[in-house]
Amino acid sequence: MAESRREKGWKHHLIVVTLIVITIIYMIPLFYIVNTSFRPWKDIKQYPPKLIYQPSIGSYIRIFTARSVLAPGVELSDEEKAGLNWAGRIVLRDTNERITRLGDLPKRYLNSIIISVSATLITVIMGTMTAYGFSRFKVPGAGNWLFFILSTRMLPPVVVVIPIFLMYRTIGLNDSRLGLILLYTAFNVSFAVWVLKGFIDEIPREYEEAAMVDGYTRWEVFRKVVLPQSVTGIAATAVFVFIFSWNEYAFSFLLTRKTAQTVPAWLPYQMGVLGYDWGAAAAGSVLFLLPAMILTILLRKHLVRGISFGAIRK
Repeated sequence: MAESRREKGWKHHLIVVTLIVITIIYMIPLFYIVNTSFRPWKDIKQYPPKLIYQPSIGSYIRIFTARSVLAPGVELSDEEKAGLNWAGRIVLRDTNERITRLGDLPKRYLNSIIISVSATLITVIMGTMTAYGFSRFKVPGAGNWLFFILSTRMLPPVVVVIPIFLMYRTIGLNDSRLGLILLYTAFNVSFAVWVLKGFIDEIPREYEEAAMVDGYTRWEVFRKVVLPQSVTGIAATAVFVFIFSWNEYAFSFLLTRKTAQTVPAWLPYQMGVLGYDWGAAAAGSVLFLLPAMILTILLRKHLVRGISFGAIRK
């Protein structure tokens, strides 16, 4: 008995160590990006790289600004240097550049937030109602319809981007937030339907029947009985749909230029006068990761519970 407990203890420790090692391996790229974002300009391209350096927020300033580089040998006068704010002094010290205006990141970031949040809300609402219909009503050919809905998720974006581009150009949805919201909703609603149907299937029908006996309408049953018990599934689905929309690259790159362009399509092209700004790209990547990370942390309990067990265990 003691040996069995000891063996289980060793297995437990082995599993914990294995998980820690795997986590560290997965965290290496993230650590490298964060580390690069705080490196001074001169240290980023230095080989071999320095392990110890003076951290700088110059990369975060550069990703938020547009700049002009000073000609070699040209220096600002003492009066011009005194007129610079703290951000201008850091950029001047790091890359010998002068800030000319606010950059394009805030607008691209706002586009990503508006498009992703809107697509997530619409997708979750449509997916929840559709999943409830398939779960509770006898729909003719329900299996075929569900397969058809799922098949839209199997379609690579590159396959349909040309006809979508031509269609959007005809109806005026090219380079528009509405166009991307509709596309992200169309491609993610199938995922939402399939996931949410599994959660709603686990909710006992007796709850709804009892509510309807008490005088509730079908809509009131859906709103007051089904939705509260589906919170776990809805939260888990919302996290995944938001991440899918937030990270989407192909449609944003091919269907937008300036007005509705999102961060994933804009970030890889940070080519400046001094060459590709790896520090600014790393800083932009860190800022881009924050919303999805914050949302995942806030809904982590629902996410883990939803993936592991579902809405209700009968």
